[in-house]
Amino acid sequence: MGEDLHVVMLPWSAFGHMMPFLQLSMALAKAGVHVSFISTPKNIQRLPKIPPGLAPFIDLIEFPLQTSPEIELLLEGGEATVDLPFEKIQYLKIAIDQMQNPIRQFIAKKKPDWILVDFFPHWVVDIAEEFQVKLMLFSVFTAAAIGFFGSGNQLLTGWSSIESLTVPPEWFGFPSLVAYKEFEAITTYTGLFTENCSGISDVARLAKILNSSQLQAVAIRSCNEFEGNYLNMYERLIGKPVIPVGLLPPEIRERREITDGSWRRIFEWLDKQNPKSVVFVGFGSECKLNKDQVYEIAYGLELSGLPFIWALRKPSWAIDEQGCLPIGFVDRISQKGIVCIGWAPQVEILAHSSIGGSLFHSGWGSVIETLQFGHCLVVLPFIIDQPLNARLLVEKGLAVEVKRSEDGTFSADDIAKSLRQAMVSEEGQQLRIRASEAAAVFGDKKLHQVDYITAFTQFLNKEVAKPS
Repeated sequence: MGEDLHVVMLPWSAFGHMMPFLQLSMALAKAGVHVSFISTPKNIQRLPKIPPGLAPFIDLIEFPLQTSPEIELLLEGGEATVDLPFEKIQYLKIAIDQMQNPIRQFIAKKKPDWILVDFFPHWVVDIAEEFQVKLMLFSVFTAAAIGFFGSGNQLLTGWSSIESLTVPPEWFGFPSLVAYKEFEAITTYTGLFTENCSGISDVARLAKILNSSQLQAVAIRSCNEFEGNYLNMYERLIGKPVIPVGLLPPEIRERREITDGSWRRIFEWLDKQNPKSVVFVGFGSECKLNKDQVYEIAYGLELSGLPFIWALRKPSWAIDEQGCLPIGFVDRISQKGIVCIGWAPQVEILAHSSIGGSLFHSGWGSVIETLQFGHCLVVLPFIIDQPLNARLLVEKGLAVEVKRSEDGTFSADDIAKSLRQAMVSEEGQQLRIRASEAAAVFGDKKLHQVDYITAFTQFLNKEVAKPS
């Protein structure tokens, strides 16, 4: 179907971006499309292995960071956002901007049919124009989230103040809850709309891509069944095709493939719990929680009285694993819950029949992983698109959002109340029904791995076949 088609993938150096780009690469490879996936050596080494049957179709292209000694010193060997504190991510942007010359040479040599690009490398517009390569933006965010910020021109002129981020934009054209709270809007405005030391703001990067004459379409990791109204709105807004590529659900490993002894014991503990009774708690690697936040989550879990499994990355402020949690917490909850410090097989845990809900940051990838099993959602958003996703999920009747104070703080009582509402209270019954029904869409492998990808591949082929 995709015979002789060559697509270059250029994701931003965050695993929440690289993973969807890789999942799309593998989906296209199954359709016979040849993919060149570009990132840095350290990032590519940390990606999952390509299945042998797809390896002939996917080339993982390593370009080392090329930067000054000063920037190299600031990065301390980091090549992805997970390696760096928030304030140093701007230096990663400088380093990746300096990859544009080797990427230009690669495009000149390979002459691909398409470049699928993330929000970040605005300079790829000039490369695509120079070599007349078709360009497509691939959004790893929902249509509601990217549509919230508007078209290329609206990105540059439509946001005059922090307050403007706290109401749904008029271009939605229908009632919506999708907007930031004031404490979120402050950090979002600073992070996205303010020029950083790379010399350009994130919204200006995205605007240049959206306004490019080489841009043929925008692909979005989403589906009409979930947010057709937002997908249609965004297509009208930007005046170019907006193509949902499906949800790109991750592959679920067989439990026998999880050989780590401690995880075997944890799955044995899950086997003993009642169906749909356990809360999975996980905030990933990009949300760097402070001590107060971790402690309030811990006390809230204890207060809820619900069984739970918490995958907790060791925070930078903790000297050792024992220092991650309140004194005595692990002993007090030993009959009710488990805390795992470090990496966790999240999808495999969510697939277990004893899991009934998840307390998490509402990152879109985690939403997909959770709703494919019909679990109810308790959301506690922190950064970038997470607050917008949280409001969208509440709007759809699929989530309870943890109550926050005006400054963004939350209490153990807020955590406990939200968990009990979602998991066991009569008030949350409709939520649990809706989440269970959502599994029919989010867990439909044929819909996302065949139907949407087939339509997407046909679009790629049809556009290439058009005369220039």
